[in-house]
Amino acid sequence: MLKIATILPYKENYSKKKAAAASLWVHDFFKYSKLKKENYIFGSTDQKDYLSKNYINIHIKNSSSKLKSTTSQYCNELIKKIQNKSFDIVEIHNRPLVFNILKKKLNSSFIIYFHNDPLSMKGSKTSKERINLLNSVEKIIFVSEWVQKRFFIDLDKRLVNKTEVVYPSIHKQKKFLTKDKKIVFVGKLNPSKGYDIYRDAILRILDEYPVWKAYSIGDESRNKPTINHKNHFELGYLSHNQVLKFLSKTEIAVVPSRWDEPFGRTSLEASSRGCATIISNRGGLPETSDSCVILDKLNSENLYNHIKDLINNNSKRLLIQKKGYSNVKHLTKENSSLIDDIRESLFVNYRIGLIKNKLKIINIYNLGQKLNHRLYNISVGKKFTNGFIRNGHDVLEISDRDFIKQNRTFSLTNINDKFQNYLVETFKNYNPDLLFFGHTNNINLNTINEIKSINKKIVISQWNEDPIMKSLKDSKSNVEKISYYGSNVDHNFITTHPTIFLNQNKKINNLHFMFIPVDKNIECFDVFKLKPRKDIFYAMSHGVNRATLKKGKSDSRIHFLNGLIRKFNGINYDFYGFKNKEPIWGDNFYNALTNSKMGLNLSRGLPTKYYSSNRIASLMGNGLLTFIDKRTQMNDIFKNDEIIFYSNLNDLSDKILFYKKNDKLRKKIAKKGKSKYFQLFNESKISKYIIDKSFGNNSKLF
Repeated sequence: MLKIATILPYKENYSKKKAAAASLWVHDFFKYSKLKKENYIFGSTDQKDYLSKNYINIHIKNSSSKLKSTTSQYCNELIKKIQNKSFDIVEIHNRPLVFNILKKKLNSSFIIYFHNDPLSMKGSKTSKERINLLNSVEKIIFVSEWVQKRFFIDLDKRLVNKTEVVYPSIHKQKKFLTKDKKIVFVGKLNPSKGYDIYRDAILRILDEYPVWKAYSIGDESRNKPTINHKNHFELGYLSHNQVLKFLSKTEIAVVPSRWDEPFGRTSLEASSRGCATIISNRGGLPETSDSCVILDKLNSENLYNHIKDLINNNSKRLLIQKKGYSNVKHLTKENSSLIDDIRESLFVNYRIGLIKNKLKIINIYNLGQKLNHRLYNISVGKKFTNGFIRNGHDVLEISDRDFIKQNRTFSLTNINDKFQNYLVETFKNYNPDLLFFGHTNNINLNTINEIKSINKKIVISQWNEDPIMKSLKDSKSNVEKISYYGSNVDHNFITTHPTIFLNQNKKINNLHFMFIPVDKNIECFDVFKLKPRKDIFYAMSHGVNRATLKKGKSDSRIHFLNGLIRKFNGINYDFYGFKNKEPIWGDNFYNALTNSKMGLNLSRGLPTKYYSSNRIASLMGNGLLTFIDKRTQMNDIFKNDEIIFYSNLNDLSDKILFYKKNDKLRKKIAKKGKSKYFQLFNESKISKYIIDKSFGNNSKLF
């Protein structure tokens, strides 16, 4: 277990009644951290109601000496407390000067958290100071992208990889509460926070709407704007829990800050508690919630108009409230886990790399080098790689079949052993976060176990696109292939509804359905815009590794196609892998496909829930009007104006003839089908879904 010392700024109140932003941050994330057992929080406060038992208070005696700064005294006392504790990580909040002092005395890894504008703080004002921090610290964490951008003013943006953004967060409220007709301002009651703007707007509102009441929560020791109205109530400083309870019963919250808020916690909390929240467009405020009303002009007139609009428009107000309540942007549990991952990533033994979704991935699949890449357009593995990279991850590809073919020699060394050694050594060198493989039986289970022993945090997932329905002879073999690794990997992804697999093997329970992805660089045609000469396209083969037909081989698809063409009357069909017409591949496949208006999505075996061969991506993704058996239950995903469902042979032939004659409708449906497919199942979205599922995050495919 990592030992962590968390250092708060001097005089930061880590107390229940007076907790400020940094204290709330530390306490919230400590509460849900898996590393909290050895996490100690250091600070200095006169309060006694500490937020948690792991808090250690640093008492500093008052000194009249001008030679001794408070920062130096604070650091000296911290060093005395920490020096002999052997902390793995020392975390410093909002005080780069404290880091500069402690770094010289403590042999620990350091993380600095910036809660405010770095350019306003001693120790990070100049570019030289900030570069020094980047070179000296293990990680810098910012509370918003705005704060991060401020830090990198005049710096090389490529240095950003040593930093992260982790937002202040909130837990979700259990239920949406009935609201009172309240409008509230929370924060320092001064012009910097826009309190005078609130005052001028709220006085007009309260005069016009006497059933509404306005409140101000906060304090200000200096001269502050005064609101004199019988329906306005100044509540003073309230504890954090009291503020949240008040917000949960309030209709409208206002955050009209003139100041560039580093984040704006009030906005996050108000929106999460179902307030229709109005904010200024300053600093990090727009990053707090996607459900706020943003003031385009920061003045009392504009604020007055927006409050009035929300009062008069009940449905609009309720919609904003419900969106904010339901779609909380920054959740404490999730971000607490992210911080723990960042901490662990500083050490080889704890490495996971899941830092703001930036992963190293080994993707093992058949690249088809030995086939001269004629399968590039139907390679699901290639689309996964493209998706991973477009989502910001790094990918190392390994082609197992090509490695084995290229390394076959007359040597006494077993080629399988050579491949296992290659995998293990590559794993050691690259140290990925995710090992992802599909359609291979070339990885030994012992190799998987060895990889897990090297890095206990590794996540391993496999995928398979083969049919697994019982009606198919190959089904048993395909189920066995998936099952071979099924219990030894963390997650299994298949292109058939998982219940079909579980009917044959109930022992594998970490199954997820995935859809064949489309890729913007592969499915790149809009056939509905072209003028194809053929009516309908279909292509099949007797195996992708075999480029030609097998003599005498037949299956249910052949019988179906024979029956279909007997019903064709004036239909100009273009079928491949059928009636001695050889299969087509690569560029020839696209030349043929784009010369047909429509495509038949006919797969092996009986139609089965959600299963389709990967030809569905080629057809719909390139803008052909696509026909599919309704027994696949794809109507759960696509509508009748996006794909054409048929019931039987007669129904299919009738519909092909109908859409041949109704060209305008054919184009419209094909266009909508392509758009829907790319919306739901593009390479980036499918790859993100796979990563989310692999790392245990909630994710929906459609």
